[in-house]
Amino acid sequence: MIDIENLAKSVQTNCHISDAKFAGNYSLCVFLLKMREYYRWEKKIPLSQPLTKSDVGDWLSQRECEWSAFENRELEPLLIESQEIDPFESSRINQLLNPEGYVYSGGYGIFGKPHFFIGELEEQQVIEGLQVYIASKELARDLVAPPALITDNTIFIRKESLRRFIWEKIEEWRWKSDPDTPMARALKFYNLARTDMEQTLDAMVTNESHSAILHEIGEAKASVIVGPEWLEIISRLPHSGLELKLRAIKDHLADTISTLPGLLETENLPAIHFYFANFTGMRREIFPEAVTAYNQWITSHNPTVLEKLCVSGKNKWTEIAENIRQIYTRDQAVIAEHFEPILNL
Repeated sequence: MIDIENLAKSVQTNCHISDAKFAGNYSLCVFLLKMREYYRWEKKIPLSQPLTKSDVGDWLSQRECEWSAFENRELEPLLIESQEIDPFESSRINQLLNPEGYVYSGGYGIFGKPHFFIGELEEQQVIEGLQVYIASKELARDLVAPPALITDNTIFIRKESLRRFIWEKIEEWRWKSDPDTPMARALKFYNLARTDMEQTLDAMVTNESHSAILHEIGEAKASVIVGPEWLEIISRLPHSGLELKLRAIKDHLADTISTLPGLLETENLPAIHFYFANFTGMRREIFPEAVTAYNQWITSHNPTVLEKLCVSGKNKWTEIAENIRQIYTRDQAVIAEHFEPILNL
């Protein structure tokens, strides 16, 4: 039997090391929001329970002091059944953990930040040749908890993180109280006013897990299109607007290849509305025609509008990705100034 408790502590140590090194990359506003969410998870505070500023503030100050002891440390190997394993060898680690009912992931995210988590394994399956793990309760995690990710052709869906993400979006919508938004339209399908919030979250997490799998399948297909050079390019543009734009381009390619076509095929209307409820930031800035198509779909109820968007979007992002790859292949020494004309979307 694997000592899961001690293993989780080791994973959490690597999470602290990653956080200590990369937390300063976020703006103050983003950092504070992430820390509030992290505090809620760590203290096991129900989503519906308000957080007090004093409690979060004291914990935040203490955590920042603790990070000072981690910022100069290197990531540690994980000891499993007397084997020392690199924390990024997720496949090897899962071969040992899965039979015990647990799942692990170690990978990289935005700004090159390492992400780690270990959680209870709820389900695993193979979809379109990709291994899919669905995790429930998380035993260790870092400051940033992506609800879904793909690493080495393995998809991880983190239902606990997805639940918090959905809750935050509902809370954000409640502050604005606008009945004519994609989020309001999505929530109508769940009868939020008539059902318990926990039941609504359960239903939304189940439905949005399917959406997340579709997106990660699209990420795998988009990776083939953009080529291995894409990650090299991103790694050379850390902490920049260009990095965010390149990541948004690949997201759009994945969504026009897989996410939106899959949701349209199954007529998953609440998921389509929720998708556009989260169409913000850089993704919205560089793909305004998607918002136009969504609004036309709302008016006409004609799915052809969004189907055409998928085709045109796939062609657009494929062409842009190919142009970027060709530039990089010709001249790897100069990147930003060559990419700017193409990315001036």
